[in-house]
Amino acid sequence: MTKLLLSSYEYPGLIKLQNRIVMSAMTRGFADKNHCATDLIKNYYEKRAQFGAGMILTEGVVIHHTGDGYNSVPHIETKEQADSWKSTIDAVHKYGTKIFCQLWHCGRISHSDYTGGVAPVSSTNKPAEGINRQNNKPYGIPEALTKEGIKNVQIQYLQATENAMNAGFDGVELHLGHGYLADSFFDSRINDRTDEYGGSIENRCRFAVELVEQVMKKYRANEVIVRISPSRDMNGIYNWPNMDEMLEYFIPKLWSLGVRILDVSCARADYYQTSGQVIRKIRKHWQGPLMGGASLTPSQAEKEIAEKYLDLVTWGRFFIANPDFVEKLKEDRPLVEFSPSMLSQLL
Repeated sequence: MTKLLLSSYEYPGLIKLQNRIVMSAMTRGFADKNHCATDLIKNYYEKRAQFGAGMILTEGVVIHHTGDGYNSVPHIETKEQADSWKSTIDAVHKYGTKIFCQLWHCGRISHSDYTGGVAPVSSTNKPAEGINRQNNKPYGIPEALTKEGIKNVQIQYLQATENAMNAGFDGVELHLGHGYLADSFFDSRINDRTDEYGGSIENRCRFAVELVEQVMKKYRANEVIVRISPSRDMNGIYNWPNMDEMLEYFIPKLWSLGVRILDVSCARADYYQTSGQVIRKIRKHWQGPLMGGASLTPSQAEKEIAEKYLDLVTWGRFFIANPDFVEKLKEDRPLVEFSPSMLSQLL
């Protein structure tokens, strides 16, 4: 049964969707040489809207070239880059689907190959462990952001938000998870600062709080989604240190700043071992729309909605394998299983 999943969803005065199914943000790497959206990207998102997605969260769109870390991903630093999304937005809106632009800064999950030759930036000068699969090199040694550098990144986020809204997106999603820039401030195993952006829980949340506060001063609650990933897959289950205390501080803080839509991601991990547990902790603090899911089956998602843990359910790989995912649920047709080989094309 997928009755609740397929039912319309409305949070009065905030958001209204034709169903509770959200296409999750997924890095695809099919932008052109100028990091603009293409007709291929337009067709990709249009198909998911045509077959009934309630909301689409775009792939991560880099806010500034110095925040890149991937091959051929879109940027939204310039007017040309922002305007390249207009045809995609119009195509998606034609089917009644909302589309939000996920704003992305890779932080230390990068290399100078992708940042115009400058060092990546982070909360720290400690590089990420391992080999960057984008260029098969060790991750670059980051530069720990100065206070002036933090202000510059905040300005970049605000400009990117303005560019996205001017292009016609319904809103933006601030990506604060997955080990990228904001997440490197949250995590005390990474954040080794001794100033007001490191040490205590309040200090480690300060970068994100200041960023969200500035965005919320300019934009309405229905135009901003915040994404976090306190528990996720990263070569095994990876949790925020002091997670309960972090959530008890940060989640009410987001609410007090005016955020009302929260996306809790688990990055391919089993939902019940990761974000599902986080959502159960968050729900008591969060009365607005809460989205998550990823690994859930449709019947499991239905149960999470019925038990009022989730309001909206995000799926990624199902949408890659099944452009007509929502229609298949409506008609109770079998789903195509995801295969990594599908990532080589944008269909």
